[in-house]
Amino acid sequence: MPSHVFADRPAAQPPERGTVDALITRTHRLRGDLDAVRRDSVVDIDDPQGRWQRALCDLAVHQLDDLGSHLGQLKEGLPPPLNNTVGTDNPDGADAPSHAYVKDGDRRTGALLSRIGSAEWNLLTDEVSWSDELFRIVGRAPKSGPMTLDELPSIVFAEDQSLLTALVTACLVDGRPIDGEFRMVRADGRVRTVHMTGEPVLDSDGSTASMWAVFRDVSELRRSERAVRESRDSLHRRQHFEQTEHRLAVELQEAVLPPWRGSLHFPLDGSAGVDVAAHYLPSINRALIGGNWYDALQLPSGTSMFSVGDLTGHGVTATSTMAMLLGALRGLGVAGIQPGQVMGHLNQLLETSVQPALGSAVCCRFDPVTRTLSWAQAGHPAPLLFRDGTGRALTPPDGVLLGATSNAGYEQAELALRPGDLLVLRTDGLTRRSAAEEEDGTDLLLALAPRLTEARDAQECVRIVVEACHADERADDACVLVARVGS
Repeated sequence: MPSHVFADRPAAQPPERGTVDALITRTHRLRGDLDAVRRDSVVDIDDPQGRWQRALCDLAVHQLDDLGSHLGQLKEGLPPPLNNTVGTDNPDGADAPSHAYVKDGDRRTGALLSRIGSAEWNLLTDEVSWSDELFRIVGRAPKSGPMTLDELPSIVFAEDQSLLTALVTACLVDGRPIDGEFRMVRADGRVRTVHMTGEPVLDSDGSTASMWAVFRDVSELRRSERAVRESRDSLHRRQHFEQTEHRLAVELQEAVLPPWRGSLHFPLDGSAGVDVAAHYLPSINRALIGGNWYDALQLPSGTSMFSVGDLTGHGVTATSTMAMLLGALRGLGVAGIQPGQVMGHLNQLLETSVQPALGSAVCCRFDPVTRTLSWAQAGHPAPLLFRDGTGRALTPPDGVLLGATSNAGYEQAELALRPGDLLVLRTDGLTRRSAAEEEDGTDLLLALAPRLTEARDAQECVRIVVEACHADERADDACVLVARVGS
C-alpha cells in the first residue's frame, strides 16, 4: 500500500522501539489497575452516582484499549501490502498480521482485532484494496471482494450517506483530508459506528491518483460515552430533584413551626405563668430535613399547651406529615381536648394517612392558676423536671408510638409545679451523634441542673442545652423546648 502521506510531504520517522515498549508497559499496568477499580466498585441500580462512576470506568477501559492498540501498531510498524484486491487470485483473503494490544492468547478486551481497518481506492486503475480488519468491521465476506467508492454508501445509514459523500468529494476534488464519523449496517444487521480518516495520494503532477482511508470501529467507545452522558444526566436530574425537595421541605418546615424567637410568656397578658423558649437544630447533613417539631400556644381557656414530636423519614413527605399532625394538635388543643385524648386522635390520624409513618410525641397542658401540668406521651422521651438545683425524668404514662397500632389508648399524668420549676422537652436526636447510639442522653442533660437553675430565662436555658449537646456533631435533626414556671 502506498505511503499514507501526500506525495510532496516527507514521511515522519517512527518513534524509537524502546520508547513505545515502555508506553505499552505503562498502558498495560494502568489497564490492570483500572480493571481492579472496576471490579471493586459495587453499583446499586438505584444509585445514579454509582451508575455514572461505573460508566466512566467502562469508558476509560475502552479508551485504554484503543490507546494500547495504537501503540501496538506503532511497535510493529507499517502493515504489509493489502492483499484483498478487486480481481485478486485470493478471494478468501489470507489473514494479515494483527497489530493488536493483546498478548499471545490474551483476549480480555475482545482482541481488538476488528477495531481498525484500512482501504485504498486507486483512481487510475479502479483497483480497490481492503485489509482483513475492514472486512471484519463491516461484516463482509472477503470472497465478496472490497467495495468501490460508489458502492460504499449502500452500507451506510441513510441519514449519514450525505456526510460520507461530502467527505469523499472534498478529498478527491479539493484534496482535503478525510475526518468524519458515520454509522454502517453490517450484513448481519448489526449497526457499527465507524470513524474514517484518510488523505488523497497525489501523483507527480499533483493530481489525485488514489485515496487511502483508515476505518476505526468506535461503536463500543461511543456506547460508553453515551452511557456516561446518560448516567451523568440522570445524576444531575436526581440532584436537582433532591435540591428542589430539600428547598420545599425547608420552606414547609419554616411555614408551620412557630415563628417566635427568644422567650415567649404565657399568659400573653403579662401575668405570672410560664416562660417558654424552643429551638430547632438541623443535622450535620443539612439535606436531611426530618419531621421534628416544637410548639407552644395559649389556649382560649387561659391555659397553655406545649409539645415536641418526631416522625420517621426525611424530606417533603416527613415535613408534610408533620405539618398535618401539628395542625391537628393545635386544633384539638383549642377545642379543649385533654393531652391523653389528643394523643389518641393523632394516632388515628396518622394511621389513616395516605403516607403511613411512625411518630413519637409529648403533649403538655399547663394551668397557670393551679400550676398543674397535665401531660401524655406516645413513645417519646419523658420531660425532664429541674427543681432546686437537681433534675429528674418524669415517670411517663403509658403510650405507644403514633401510627403503631389501631385504637391505642394513652394515659394522662398530672403534676403540681412550683415557682421556678423548669421543664425540658426534646426529641431523641438531640443528644445522639449517630443512629447507632442507644443512650438517650438523659444523664448529660440532668448534669446541667446547676447551670439551668442560674439561667436568667428560658432562652438562656435553651442556649445552655444546645451548647452541651454539641449541636454541630449530630447525625439527625432535633428539637428542644424549655418551659420555666414563673413566681
